[in-house]
Amino acid sequence: MSLPEPGEPAADPLDRVPAAPVPAVLALGANLGDPAATLQAAVRELAEHAGIELTGVSPVAVTAAVGGPAGQPDYLNLVLSVETTLTPRQLLAACQAVEQTHHRTREVRWGPRTLDVDVITYAGLSSDHPELTLPHPRAHERAFVLAPWSWLDPQATLGGVSVAGLAARAADAGTVRRLPGAPEAGTGAPTP
Repeated sequence: MSLPEPGEPAADPLDRVPAAPVPAVLALGANLGDPAATLQAAVRELAEHAGIELTGVSPVAVTAAVGGPAGQPDYLNLVLSVETTLTPRQLLAACQAVEQTHHRTREVRWGPRTLDVDVITYAGLSSDHPELTLPHPRAHERAFVLAPWSWLDPQATLGGVSVAGLAARAADAGTVRRLPGAPEAGTGAPTP
């Protein structure tokens, strides 16, 4: 399949090549192995990927597992802001490739994982495609995404609503805490 030239319309919005870099928000989480080292490596790998420019890294959040099997270890979570020249589908593929580098398996829904990388938003695009729903269909109710995102960008909105406000009202809001000693939001790889 060939992609249209940058700025040309595509039949599928997930294949639309941006004419210039566009903003996107990615959420990363891990709770198996050495989650801190995994997140650090994943941020570096995403930042080194052609077509992805890292523009911000949230502080690392520690959160209890939401859903899935009981007894999971706590997660480390963070949010990245990026500028990308990739199509939405290419950005998803880049995220999934990084997951695979860290041996991500998808055996149990909401189960423990070495690494999860989700595309939360992409240039304001709305899509109900089964491969990639944008914005992420559950981001608005997940404090483990919303809190780090609001720490990174206190003015961020999702669907026209304050991300910080959504984080405060999320059912899992009480389970999110900033990793002790985690640096403030910045543009480099996290140092959990």
